[in-house]
Amino acid sequence: MCGVPDDLKKINHLVSLDGAKERLHLYKANLLEEGSFDSVFQGCHAVFHTASPFYHDVKDPQAELLDPALKGTLNVLKSCVNLPTLERVVLTSSVAAVAYNGKPRTPDVVVDETWFSDPDFCRESQMWYTLSKTLAEDAAWKFVKENSIDMVTINPAMVIGPLLQPVLNTSAASILNIINGAQTFPNASFGWVNVKDVANAHILAYENASANGRYCLVERVAHHSELVKILRDLYPTLQHPEKCADDKPYVPIYQVSKEKAKSLGIEYTPLEVSLKETVESLKEKKFTNF
Repeated sequence: MCGVPDDLKKINHLVSLDGAKERLHLYKANLLEEGSFDSVFQGCHAVFHTASPFYHDVKDPQAELLDPALKGTLNVLKSCVNLPTLERVVLTSSVAAVAYNGKPRTPDVVVDETWFSDPDFCRESQMWYTLSKTLAEDAAWKFVKENSIDMVTINPAMVIGPLLQPVLNTSAASILNIINGAQTFPNASFGWVNVKDVANAHILAYENASANGRYCLVERVAHHSELVKILRDLYPTLQHPEKCADDKPYVPIYQVSKEKAKSLGIEYTPLEVSLKETVESLKEKKFTNF
């Protein structure tokens, strides 16, 4: 059990969940320490590896993003080798590991699970988070093949919806910026998906014996201008950004295939609902200034 006082604040929202007293056991472990998860995984049927840092203001990409993603993933997988009870590993990857390869992404282009981001393209573009997820997923597939581990990856886009934790995460922060008085919105188009759909996909990926390979999770790709419009309709009294951060043409939207996710049993929450849930959660947790 996490017993270090410093950690207690980080876990209060978990230990207060329904049924946590009976069914939740928390252990202290370090992603960057090989063998850190060996004792934790004993007797487990499934391992869900969901942790990887995601933020934009990076000073040292290697230490802050690349090492935790790549070494962390491999350390978790190493602890899964020779685990007699293990049935499957479900790895949280990202659309970041799928869609960034220099190929054009326009409204008629459909990105699917056969796409892989190109590490060289990510490096040249200094997209460090994208690079971290690309390298981590690639290394994971090689490792599980060599060690005969059954793995499924879930590749969500920007995850929004209600916040479980007390701190602000990067995806929710992008919505908070729009409603908290920003003067401009970014000239960027991203895929968006509800956190509850992502959680459900992880469960289905474990429980459904025929689940295999990768599953992209994107309800809709939308430019920030569309988010502003939806939020203005939902919250007309708030001050919303009126103009784009630059004068360039809007970055085009593109499509992400939903076929494979639907075969898993995913039914997506509409973007409008996800945005409303995000704002209501931000209000409830006192992140908003209204």
